[in-house]
Amino acid sequence: MNQLRQMSLFARVVEAGSISAAAGQLELSKSVVSQHLKNLEAELGVMLLKRTTRRQHLTAAGEQFYQRCRELNRIAEEAWTEVQSQHKTVGGPIRLTAPDALMTSLIAPLVGQLVTQHPALRPELIASDAHLDLMQQQIDLAIRVGSSASSQLRQRRIGQFRDVLCVAPQLQERGAEALPYVANTWQGTRIEHRLVNAEGEEHCLSYRPSSRANSLQLCRTLLESGAGVGILPDFIFQQSLQQGLLVELLPGFQLSPVPVYALHTFAGNPPLSVELLIEQISQRLN
Repeated sequence: MNQLRQMSLFARVVEAGSISAAAGQLELSKSVVSQHLKNLEAELGVMLLKRTTRRQHLTAAGEQFYQRCRELNRIAEEAWTEVQSQHKTVGGPIRLTAPDALMTSLIAPLVGQLVTQHPALRPELIASDAHLDLMQQQIDLAIRVGSSASSQLRQRRIGQFRDVLCVAPQLQERGAEALPYVANTWQGTRIEHRLVNAEGEEHCLSYRPSSRANSLQLCRTLLESGAGVGILPDFIFQQSLQQGLLVELLPGFQLSPVPVYALHTFAGNPPLSVELLIEQISQRLN
């Protein structure tokens, strides 16, 4: 590593015309640059520059060595510029994971729109309710319901949604406590719901599931078929409401909001593609 630095400094000295000029450009002291040049010539065992108080001249060996050093600096500068450019461009591969409900109903359509606007973007979508390991799975962005306890992840709250306690219209008059319950697999064996209205009045309900399903879409199908009462995110419930397939069990009463977080492992600012996705998902949630 020290040899590479000395080679880079040598090229700067040649191009600047003097050790003093190179030191000024590099914001180093003249003595530091001079010492690096002496060490380089000592390690190579050849003289690279003939120096007087006013001028410097490359030796034959120095001329040949300078061409290689100049190429080294050019490659380094190109690599630096390429990486910075990629970081500021919406494009390239990006792996994104989110819970199935958010991915299918909200994120995937949004990503599809972004791909039409930015054809260089190459997304890979992973719908999973599990908290995948971002480093091990090489995931660039994770959208999660609730915050993460991991201190290694950068996380930001980007919005929220509400679960809606809903039933098929024909069941609404049967009474909240008498209805069978349709549960998602992640819900426990005893399910408690606390709903509050605008006046602060509470309505608490307790259920033991009579039906279970391992995906939100299956729960939605069961609920629309009249299998019982259950919860759906508001952005999915609205679709069924507009079709006349589901209604709120207790109109005017709401469950607590559910926070949504964006997580990534990038130190500092993430790539522009990741930032754009976070902003777009946040806008869609809100």
